Formats: sequence, C-alpha cells, structure tokens
Amino acid sequence: MQRILVTGGAGFIGSHTVERLLARGDQPVVLDNFNDFYDPAIKRANVARFPGVPVVVGDIRDKSLIDSLFAQQRFDGVIHLAAMAGVRPSVQDPLLYEDVNVRGTMVLLEAARRQPGLRFVFASSSSVYGARDRSPFREDDDIPRPVSPYAATKRAGELIAYTYHHLFAVPVACLRFFTVYGPRQRPEMAIAKFSAAIERGEAIPFYGDGSTRRDYTYIDDIVDGVVAAYDRCQGYEIFNLGESATTSLSELVDALARALGREARLDRQPLQPGDVPLTCADVSKAVRLLGYAPKVGVDEGLRRYVAWRRTLN
Repeated sequence: MQRILVTGGAGFIGSHTVERLLARGDQPVVLDNFNDFYDPAIKRANVARFPGVPVVVGDIRDKSLIDSLFAQQRFDGVIHLAAMAGVRPSVQDPLLYEDVNVRGTMVLLEAARRQPGLRFVFASSSSVYGARDRSPFREDDDIPRPVSPYAATKRAGELIAYTYHHLFAVPVACLRFFTVYGPRQRPEMAIAKFSAAIERGEAIPFYGDGSTRRDYTYIDDIVDGVVAAYDRCQGYEIFNLGESATTSLSELVDALARALGREARLDRQPLQPGDVPLTCADVSKAVRLLGYAPKVGVDEGLRRYVAWRRTLN
C-alpha cells in the first residue's frame, strides 16, 4: 500500500487515477487548486466520488504549503498531473503557464528530494515533439523546437526532473500523453466540445481542412500507463502513452456523429497558432518496460464516451 500525492487529482486524468489507486488499496491524497480554467463544480463533483480521500485545496507554487504537506504526510510518491493545460490558451498567457508548469514542478521536486527514494511521476505531453511530419514519435527523437508555450513548459519540466534525478537521485518517470479523452473530459477539449455542439444542433469549430491527425488515447489506457509507470519508477525514464494509431479531424467528427446518432455541422476556421499537423506515439518502450497494452480504439472509445454523456441527462 502506497501513500501517493496526486496533484491535479480533481481533474480529468487525476480523478481517474485516484479511483484506480483506491481500487487497488493505495492511499491517495489529492492536491488541487480548483481554479476556474473550467467550472470548478465539475472538479468538485469528481472528488465527491471518493469521500474518504483527503483533498487539499492549494497551489503547487505555494512552497510553504507543499513543504508542510510533505512533512505531515510522508508520501511514498507523487503523481504530478497539475498544470495549466492547453496549447491555444498558453499562446495568450505564456507567463502564467511558465509560472505554474515550471516553477510549480520545481517546488514539488524540491520537496521530493528531501525524502530519499520518493518516486516522482511527471505528466508531460505529446506537444513536446513540435510540428513533425515523421511518425511515429519516439522518446529519443531530437525535439529542439516546441511550437507553443505549453509545449515548452512541458519539455522544461522533463529537463528539470532529469536534473533532480541526476543531482539528488530522485526516481522519475515522465509520461508524454497523446490526446487523452473519455468520461469526465474537460469541457473545452475537442471531443467534449464537439459532442455538446452536435447535441445542440450547433456548428462545431473545425480548424483547417480536416487533415490534421491525432493519436487519440482513451482514459483507461492512460491510467494503466500512469499506474504502471509509478510501480516501476526507478532511475529516469520518458515514456510515450498513446494508442499508436492516428485519426484525422474529419474522421473523428464523422465517428463522433455516428456515435451520437446526429449530423455534424462544421464552422470552418483556419488552423490555430501552436497546433501541429500530426501526433503519433511509438509505444514500444512503454510496452517493453511497463507492460503497457492499449486496448480501446477510437470507435469503441467514442461509444463509451457517448454512453457516459447520456447518463448525465
């Protein structure tokens, strides 16, 4: 049984991770600031699912809070999911993204290094690969050109985590998530936003000509990878977590419309700054070292997501 701090534990990936940890007998502690990036009531409903779990309301940049929390709880590990999320919003407020995603990560690592052996899992992003047309993306690819502040902060987090491993022997696993979706997805994310618009009979924002491709990854597969990375966290490693398959924007909209049983109308708009043409994960390293085995393809994942949405009505 592990006592694990889950930062961002009230969010989409975080709440699913907390549920998985509880199901296997661990003792998660949630740290979340319940900010208004999206409706905080959604996050409060997420943590209401596990009433026995301690929920600390606070900011990862608050060093005194973090130091006090680590001193009181004596964690076995940290699963660090808290961040300012999203490529497009980061273009509008890059300083906030740097402060939360970089400085906040360093505050946590400073606390972690004072507890020898404490495991540290860091949520990175496929956006660190930048605008590439060669796929699949491998963890050892050269990635010197992030194209959004969000991507730059996530790459910075990976590099800082390596520094703390090198200097202080903190065991670190950095996880590059590829377009995660599923129940409890944030409302501003594409699949959630598209679903709501289609159900209301409204046109969906459709950027570019529909040829951009993403490696959409169902939440259950992501959580499998997160937990496996925590269990095997030693040294310093970076892992891609994706489905290792791509779906174009046009294909995604068609599949989602079929799952909803509705027609999709398009509001065509130009590509947005910071967007990339392609993401596709080579997951062979995660398969080899973590036993990672993604199971849920896009059609099945969208059916599950739509079924969950209908339970809300």
